[in-house]
Amino acid sequence: MNLLLDLGNTRLKWALAHGGEWLARGAVAWDEDVAAVLTQAWRELPSPTHAFGASVVDAARETRIAALTVAAFARDVTWLRTPASACGVRNAYAEPLRLGVDRFLTMVAAKAAGDAPCVLVGVGTALTLDALAADGRHLGGLIAPGPRLMQQSLLGATARVRPERPGEVHDVADNTADAVASGCWLAAVALVERFVARMSPQLGGSPRLLVHGGDAGGLLPLLALPSRHAADSVLHGLAVWAAGQASD
Repeated sequence: MNLLLDLGNTRLKWALAHGGEWLARGAVAWDEDVAAVLTQAWRELPSPTHAFGASVVDAARETRIAALTVAAFARDVTWLRTPASACGVRNAYAEPLRLGVDRFLTMVAAKAAGDAPCVLVGVGTALTLDALAADGRHLGGLIAPGPRLMQQSLLGATARVRPERPGEVHDVADNTADAVASGCWLAAVALVERFVARMSPQLGGSPRLLVHGGDAGGLLPLLALPSRHAADSVLHGLAVWAAGQASD
């Protein structure tokens, strides 16, 4: 039984996994009382045999979560740092550690599920795109601001763009709120669809399009291409990697 920890930019997600199933799971945002939420959530859980973590946050938060894990379960956390290859996936980066571990694990999850060749799109603070070939080769990817971060950046850099309400997405807008929301979300859509078009010949012509992350639900209905929500893909990839580590 493994405790899996996904430390993302906005929140921490966790799962207690055994035999390919989640026995318990949860999430907490970094602006909440993380210690109180996790202590309460973990209080009645059985103690895992191992604890594994994937992190894109700072060392201070990793240390905090490691200490909470020790306090709750008397287990140290083994942190995955992005490798050159693992679980049938080969990292395209010349410096493997430069690739976010979350992006690597989404590819591990896709490969293990039989979804390669595919394009993986993470929609959160950042918009990430990665191409994964059928044989597990990572062909590279792109990073851009996520749609919400685009909106925040626009508002922070302009004096008169001040929407009076959250906008809705339309093909063309007749007010500032909708114009800002539409421009940012449709810019993300355009980048995704262009990336798929450019990578398709290298991926055999018809790659699956898998979308994950906190804002996946906002992007999916806007895409003209067939796509699927790959929920909790980082945790699923971590589970695949952790299963191999725990059996060593």
